[in-house]
Amino acid sequence: MKRLSGWDAVLLYSEAPNVHMHTLKVAVIELEDLGGRTFGVDEFREVLRGRLYKLDPFRYQLVDIPFKFHHPMWREHCDVDLDYHIRGWRVAQPGGRRQLDEAIGQIASTPLDRRRPLWEMYFVEGLANGRIAVVGKIHHALADGVASGNLMARGMDLQQGPDPGQAYRTDPQPQRGELIRSAFADHLRQIARVPATIKYTADGLARVRRSSRKLSPELTMPFTPPPSFLNHVLTPERRFATATLALAEVKETSKHLGVTINDIVLATAAGALRTLLLRYDGVADHPLLASVPVSFNFDPDRVSGNYFTGMMVALPVEIDDPLERVRHTHDAAVTAKEAHQLVGPELISRWAAYLPPAPAEALFKRLSAKDGQNKVMNLPISNVPGPRQRGRVGGAQVTEIYSVGPLTAGSGVNITVWSYVDQLNISVLTDGATVGDPHEITDAMLTAFAQTRLAAGLSDELTVVESAMAQA
Repeated sequence: MKRLSGWDAVLLYSEAPNVHMHTLKVAVIELEDLGGRTFGVDEFREVLRGRLYKLDPFRYQLVDIPFKFHHPMWREHCDVDLDYHIRGWRVAQPGGRRQLDEAIGQIASTPLDRRRPLWEMYFVEGLANGRIAVVGKIHHALADGVASGNLMARGMDLQQGPDPGQAYRTDPQPQRGELIRSAFADHLRQIARVPATIKYTADGLARVRRSSRKLSPELTMPFTPPPSFLNHVLTPERRFATATLALAEVKETSKHLGVTINDIVLATAAGALRTLLLRYDGVADHPLLASVPVSFNFDPDRVSGNYFTGMMVALPVEIDDPLERVRHTHDAAVTAKEAHQLVGPELISRWAAYLPPAPAEALFKRLSAKDGQNKVMNLPISNVPGPRQRGRVGGAQVTEIYSVGPLTAGSGVNITVWSYVDQLNISVLTDGATVGDPHEITDAMLTAFAQTRLAAGLSDELTVVESAMAQA
């Protein structure tokens, strides 16, 4: 048994009927090099069964504390019914990117069952060229982006051969008295940590006061993001869209302009959002506030828990010129990083440990149903470096990897970018009301990137990534 951290618990409490807090990981797999060997959902279950002993979060079961006296706990070694957790799915023909995206949207539209370990995996067949996809649906309370990436690596043959079958022990269900005693002891430990948390906060405030940098109004007023078509009460439905860029072209563009890959990702998103703001709102005259997750624990062996915070970046959607937009995005990202480090990257996660469960759940439930915009941000945008070498599942090569985080209350779009070998893979998650088709956003991002390259004097004919599915 182990306690959810305060940040893990916040990601659990923030779930509502229209706000599903699972993340999605998608691996597209090429079966041609199996030499005719059958690899279906049953074979995939056996592959995962042989690795379950080292996929620790897949064996965690949520245990609530009586009277909500404390954050829930994980029962670390529970029985796992792979027939339930691993499910077959078949996409519509012709089995291209759009059909896979539609299937993933349907998969994302239902919450996870809290009576079971908080994950599901879908073995998706019917893709063009004999490929299949594995879609992992994992609750954010289990793992952040870094932990999920490490977990994915453990599930694939990245550097090691197939694992021999290994068993793991199961733990008995905890008794009520045991849970209450453990909660009481943990509360005492939390009280003992209050002075250190206060000192951490005071040190951050002192650094802010001493700093010669003046924060922009967008960052000093994070509770007043501008209203936009992105921000409204969410519907339970989820829609999904993907696109692929050549990583080499993204690197070339960033080097040519003297900025980071993350700057290019954010500027590309800003260009796309400008197009959509003009389409849906008729105006794009104010920066949007994006929450960019920043991890503060990159341990390659960590496969669970959440060690990140959101860095608030002002996206210059009001700027039409692509190169000016890149420059302003770069400046905004630098300012955001400085503010993030000044205040202290662990500030929010440390105070989250003291959030009382019952009031927190009630607050998030009200926010999810409240008519209006998200009061913290307009949308989250993530850029995560993925594996640099191709993985395998059951001997079959993984050709593409996509990932996306959840939608938060009042924010109808999540943009997540994962690199994989030679690809920069864009994933967009929306609800059922924000846009007519989420591919409007991915198409606008491809167009914005091409426009940036053209303005920089580079070719705007984007390379077709042969290893990836054709664009939708």
